[in-house]
Amino acid sequence: MELWIDALIVLLILTNLKLIGSSRLSACIRIVALQGILLGILPGLVGAGHMTLRAILLSAVTVALKGIVFPWLLLRSMRASSARREMEPFIGYSTSMLVSVGLLALAIWMGRQLPLPIPLKSPLVVPLSLFTIMVGLLAIVSRRKALSQVLGYLVMENGIYAFGLALALKEPLLVELGTLLDVFMAVFVMGIAIFHINREFDHIDTDLLSTLKG
Repeated sequence: MELWIDALIVLLILTNLKLIGSSRLSACIRIVALQGILLGILPGLVGAGHMTLRAILLSAVTVALKGIVFPWLLLRSMRASSARREMEPFIGYSTSMLVSVGLLALAIWMGRQLPLPIPLKSPLVVPLSLFTIMVGLLAIVSRRKALSQVLGYLVMENGIYAFGLALALKEPLLVELGTLLDVFMAVFVMGIAIFHINREFDHIDTDLLSTLKG
C-alpha cells in the first residue's frame, strides 16, 4: 500500500509542476481539479484496511468540492471574463519551473528536518504538503490574472489539507468539513469578484488595478 501512496504523491508533485508551467487557464483549472480528486483518494489509501464512515465521507466531500464544484465555478468565471491565457506573468514560465524545482528540493529538506509526532506511511507526505503550499504561494505572487491567483489559493489550501491529513487523522470530521466550507465560500466570492472586475474594467489583470484613481 505504501507503494500506491508514494505513486499518488509523485503524481501530485507532477501536477504542481505542470500547473506552474502552463499558461492556459482552462488547463490549469483541470490540473487543480485532478489534484483535488487525487487528494480525495489519499485518505482511502492512508486508511486502507480500516476504512471508517468518516474517512469515506471525507473522501467523497473532497472529490466533490475540489474535483467538481470548485473547477466548475472557476470555468464559469473564466468564460464570463473571456480570459484564456496568462500572457505576461511577473515571473516567466521557465524561471517559474526552475524556482519550483528549487522549492521541491527545499520542501524535501524541510520534511526531513521536521520532527513528527506520529509515524507516517510515506516519508513523502510532508514534503508534498510543503511543496504544494509553496507552489500555491508562487502562483499567487507571480501571476497577473485574478483567476490564476485564485488557483494559487486553491493549490495552497490543497497543501494545507494534505498536511492536516498526514498529521491530524484523529481530528473530528467537523473540523475538516469546516475548512472545506471556508474554501468553498472563498472561491465563490472570488468568482463573483472576478466577474465584476472584468465587467467594469474589461480585464482581470490585478496589477492594472493599482492605477485606478479615487
